[in-house]
Amino acid sequence: MTAMLGEFITLLIMAFALGMDAFSVGLGMGMFKLRLRQIFKIGITIGLFHVWMPLLGMVAGRFLSEKFGEIAAYIGGGLLLVLGIQMIVTSMKDEENTFITPVGIGLFVFALSVSLDSFSVGLTLGIYGAKTILVLTSFGIIATVLTWIGLVVGRKVQGWIGVYSEALGGGILLAFGIKLLLPL
Repeated sequence: MTAMLGEFITLLIMAFALGMDAFSVGLGMGMFKLRLRQIFKIGITIGLFHVWMPLLGMVAGRFLSEKFGEIAAYIGGGLLLVLGIQMIVTSMKDEENTFITPVGIGLFVFALSVSLDSFSVGLTLGIYGAKTILVLTSFGIIATVLTWIGLVVGRKVQGWIGVYSEALGGGILLAFGIKLLLPL
């Protein structure tokens, strides 16, 4: 019983840490002019990616080496860099046309960028034989809720800082991408 409780608490902490990535990036993305319906869809999409990516990682974890986790972190960091730079550049233009937005393909790029680290964690959990349902449920729910919180907070901040909000959001994403690329 104690071992099961310890595993549950460990998985919740891991899910929270991975969800904080989604919160941070959601904070930046929330500075787009988003309606509550869009925020709901984005949170659900991020949550689903935080279920599928660790599931794929857990399956692959039985077959691949631990070095793949580094590659996933670099890919995620690179995607966030591109997204952050794109947001900063578009904020300096007068036109409303953006390359990556949190809808359509942009939403999938956004969801993929914040869930790649879940894939890496899934690799490790797959190697150690963690309980799949518990992992996927906790990762998905916590990522969804933290994404919603980040998007709503970002939406509120966007109204306070006006036209500079997209540049600030891009800066947040850029900093987060750099953080993923530079080991600390």
